[in-house]
Amino acid sequence: MALFTLGINHHTAPLSVREQVAFQAERVRHALHDLTRCKPVEEAAILSTCNRTEVYLATDAPDSAAHWLAEYHSLPHHELAPYLYTHPEREAVRHVFRVACGLDSMVLGEPQILGQMKEAARFAEEAGTLGTTLHKLFQHSFAVAKEVRSTTAIGANVVSMAAAAVRMAERIFDRLSDQRVLFIGAGEMIELCARHFAAQHPKQIVVANRTTERGLALAQRFDGTAIRLEDLADRLAQFDIVVSCTASPLPILGLGLVERAIRARRHRPMFMVDLAVPRDIEIEVGEMDDVFLYTIDDLALIVESGLESRQAAVLSAEAIITERVDVFLRWLATRGSVPLIRALRDSCERARRHELEHAMKLVARGEEPLRVLEQLSHRLTNKFLHAPTQALSQAADGHDELHALVARLFHLHGEASRND
Repeated sequence: MALFTLGINHHTAPLSVREQVAFQAERVRHALHDLTRCKPVEEAAILSTCNRTEVYLATDAPDSAAHWLAEYHSLPHHELAPYLYTHPEREAVRHVFRVACGLDSMVLGEPQILGQMKEAARFAEEAGTLGTTLHKLFQHSFAVAKEVRSTTAIGANVVSMAAAAVRMAERIFDRLSDQRVLFIGAGEMIELCARHFAAQHPKQIVVANRTTERGLALAQRFDGTAIRLEDLADRLAQFDIVVSCTASPLPILGLGLVERAIRARRHRPMFMVDLAVPRDIEIEVGEMDDVFLYTIDDLALIVESGLESRQAAVLSAEAIITERVDVFLRWLATRGSVPLIRALRDSCERARRHELEHAMKLVARGEEPLRVLEQLSHRLTNKFLHAPTQALSQAADGHDELHALVARLFHLHGEASRND
């Protein structure tokens, strides 16, 4: 089985395509079971974020996995294929390492992706699809990310989507301290956004979440309150800033709901940020005159702060990654030799046991122990060397290559050159 990375990301596909192949967290385990059951895939893990959906595979048939990805999301393969990339072994390992380090992120060097990769590994482990190869790949990825972040400036002045959202809001409103902010969802991205907006001391912070207890726990950290998602229709008009990032497969805020809120606000502007994939806010909302709607792709265009310092660190990070890719591939190569090594050891062990039993019988018959030991050592030496010496004697084609290989295996380079 070979190692492959298959997927789409913000480099290859627009948001409208990415959201069609996103995996909700609660569906990842089912998807992994479906993939490994229906296709010739030995190991699999799925990473699904706002910016990418990637499948990490140990398989000899990556094309079948590509067809599965389209079929699972009820898409014609020919429509998805132009946006897909498939990286084989070395390129796959390099790609995974770059993703873990934030080098392939929309915001260069952003740290959230590492936590998302750890979650992907955990899901695969719980689903029983994280075998030895992918387990080792993830562990190496985490180690490389730690090394890059601690030895380069790739994480310096990191500008997150949350910081970009605050920056855009400041362009709409004179003072964020006068605004009321609504967060829809209670996940990691919403928590990060809440932290950035709370630093501007808005007039009010409210969290709307499907699970009220979780929403309240997040809101209280920022001196806010919580409401139910069902209350959005009645409360939406109260808020100047709305940031949404849920795992809902369908939009939470439709055009009609927002239109009613804008009328109730007497057309005072509303700033909205949709960080969800699939989108939480219907795309038509962005066409309204009094609504400023931004998606994650829009925010990427204004993420510029600290870019130069992070770009300067890329060369150092890439050098580390290249070195670590070679280390991982060497480990991967040894995996292919394991059956041969096991067979070699078993053969030698059988020979050892046979000769030991023969020697013990001689001692039992009264033979001199030192003489038996001497005989034992000669017999073992002859048995272990019989195959390689016979191969050398009978070799015709490829004699030089075989000669060099035996010299390397038995560390005979010095002796061989003296006998030439």
